[in-house]
Amino acid sequence: MSIFIKDKRATPPLAIGHAATGATGAIGAIGAIGRPVDIESLKYHSQPLAAPLRPSAAARIVPQADPGAKPGPNSQIRELQHAVLASSTWVQPLRQQFARVIVGQQGLIDRLMIGLLANGHILLEGVPGLAKTLSLKTLAGATSASFQRVQFTPDMLPADIVGTMVYDPRNGAFHTKRGPIFANLILADEINRAPAKVQSALLEAMQERQVTLGTETHALPDPFLVMATQNPIDQEGTYPLPEAQVDRFMLKVVIGYPNRHDERAILDAMGTSAPQLAVAPVVTAEQILAAREVVNQVYVDDKVKDYIVDLVLATRDPAPYGIDLNGYVQCGASPRATIYLTLASRAAAFLQGRGYVTPQDVKDMALDVLRHRVTVSYEAEAEDITPERVVQQILQQLPVP
Repeated sequence: MSIFIKDKRATPPLAIGHAATGATGAIGAIGAIGRPVDIESLKYHSQPLAAPLRPSAAARIVPQADPGAKPGPNSQIRELQHAVLASSTWVQPLRQQFARVIVGQQGLIDRLMIGLLANGHILLEGVPGLAKTLSLKTLAGATSASFQRVQFTPDMLPADIVGTMVYDPRNGAFHTKRGPIFANLILADEINRAPAKVQSALLEAMQERQVTLGTETHALPDPFLVMATQNPIDQEGTYPLPEAQVDRFMLKVVIGYPNRHDERAILDAMGTSAPQLAVAPVVTAEQILAAREVVNQVYVDDKVKDYIVDLVLATRDPAPYGIDLNGYVQCGASPRATIYLTLASRAAAFLQGRGYVTPQDVKDMALDVLRHRVTVSYEAEAEDITPERVVQQILQQLPVP
């Protein structure tokens, strides 16, 4: 199966990514220079539902080296390309484990893997029944890492998460009782059901990767990733997340309803009282940490860096960029957005088997990185202007390098 884009040149199908067999799920691709893209040649580069990671066919062609030439950027990119291929062998098996349990939701799966690779926390938002909790549990089950689930409730205390100091009457001393936060993967289920003082207990853990109990500071295990879920429509007994808490999430992923084909597949797989939800561990914590080292080395050109900075600055003051938002922005994105957008773009390039970032990677990740960091004004709320619409307008009007 191939997707043909208008191009008068007669060229053979261009394979994107690894030349391997076995594609999982329905996969789509878009060629950047109008050539037919051979879908069967894709190894694991599936298209998310919400914000597609669209690999550039032209960009995936790495120039051949000149034996007499001095080492330059191209040779560095080729070395990074080999490093990416060598350290991403676990990605396809992990996708296969997801496919055993999760139907569709490729955008969600991509974002979970990006958060894992970029060492960033993830906030999932969607109506009930869209496999938010199941996706996170599947990720935890497919990794050889410790996992703890915390069900947030209105009567929780901070000590229920981070732990506390317990007095021992036998020796008259206090000893530390660690909470469930001391694990590699933390599922904070329905995080907006706990009051602000409980949500704030995660601030130090999410930012500094440590917890202070009494006078002692305890380091958290590495990797450490908080994945939280919240329901956007249920307002009874819920508490909005503090701005400082929201800003510590690298990505906010909004999940929509499945299409008809996926809905039927869900019926076939889950229409029983005993669905098969077991997955096998296919990646270790050491492999994830090694992959992170490669992600940190993925090349980002200076023009792409400037584009990232311009995107973030445009959320704060769009006028210098010729973007008229009519005073809809009350508060723009913080410097964390610049850092996280760069990391997420690098991880997206890694998942597509590339050792360098393209502007399309940045655009694909911008909405998930910026939507929860942009605060709209009262005038925007009155006109039903959401932060997503503001970010999308900036992406449409800001020139792409």
